[in-house]
Amino acid sequence: MVDYSKWKNIEISDDEDDTHPNIDTPSLFRWRHQARLERMQEQRAEQEKHEREKEEIARKLKEAEEKLSKVEKGEEKDQQDLTSVKKALEELKMKESEILHKEEELKKKEKLQPWNVDTIAQPGFTKTVINTKPARKEDESNLPDEEKENRMKQFVKRNEKTLKEFGMLRRYDDSKKYLQDHPDLVCENTANYLVIWCINLEMEEKHDLMEHVAHQCICMQYILELSKQLDVDPRACVGSFFSRIQIAEVEYKNSFDDELKSFKERIRKRAAEKVAEALKEAEEEERKSRLGPGGLDPVQVFQELPEALQKCFEAQDIPLLQQTIASMPEEEARYHMKRCIDSGLWVPDAKAAKEQQEEEEAIGTPDPE
Repeated sequence: MVDYSKWKNIEISDDEDDTHPNIDTPSLFRWRHQARLERMQEQRAEQEKHEREKEEIARKLKEAEEKLSKVEKGEEKDQQDLTSVKKALEELKMKESEILHKEEELKKKEKLQPWNVDTIAQPGFTKTVINTKPARKEDESNLPDEEKENRMKQFVKRNEKTLKEFGMLRRYDDSKKYLQDHPDLVCENTANYLVIWCINLEMEEKHDLMEHVAHQCICMQYILELSKQLDVDPRACVGSFFSRIQIAEVEYKNSFDDELKSFKERIRKRAAEKVAEALKEAEEEERKSRLGPGGLDPVQVFQELPEALQKCFEAQDIPLLQQTIASMPEEEARYHMKRCIDSGLWVPDAKAAKEQQEEEEAIGTPDPE
């Protein structure tokens, strides 16, 4: 019977550069490849050290056995005591036993080590078997932005409930089962929805919930990234990803955690930018709403008035205003008063304007009879 266990874990290619924009995959793969090469070098060094120790113990054991034989025959009785020779021989046999035990552990470790592009070199069969892999979903990257937006809206409308339920899951096993029960969620639109949801949660200052949804978002992005590397439908990668992340090697888990940390930092930054943009838009709307008949902002105009004129407007003292204007150079007084009129700070003949407005309103009011 063929033992398929050695093909159970094969490390995937680390030179793919067609990746999701939210994952800095080129640097991630370079780091993974370097870490793997260093790990392989350490394993080779450990194996070489073991072989040297094994040879050394075998040599000393052979020498001890020869000495024991000579002592027992009386050839070296004066040179070495029989008891000390036997004791040394027992110690060497114990060390040999330890070496053999370690050798078994190294063999098991080597057998369990995943294959990768640097270690797959020997053919396993004399014939080629071609497996059919699931076809990938339609590539939407070349669609017009408007079409992408429409598809995204339709997707969210159909799946918003299940999207939120997936985003709230906590255990890997639950997430795996949920995606297997709802395979339509395994797509780029789900990742995009979770990103937007994370930004909104951070803007609402729901920081803990944002971090939780962010974890689910990175899980989805890793599944999508794995599907690109293997060139298969993302739905076929759900089981592989969750199995791998649950029994992950230290460097794989660290890379996942680093990407999650980086993603949350980007979410916080983007949320802060959107809050600043919203405040700026609100301030601009408020400024536009208070513009005077000449299109000037009364707040800005007031701040730029001479201090004497500011006091007149603050006190709403018209005689003082007239007196202050009269004491100023004519050109300067005309400049400031025009700006006051254009901004609505000053309404010429306000009384007459009010009476005219009241008269127009009275004319325009229908007769109650």
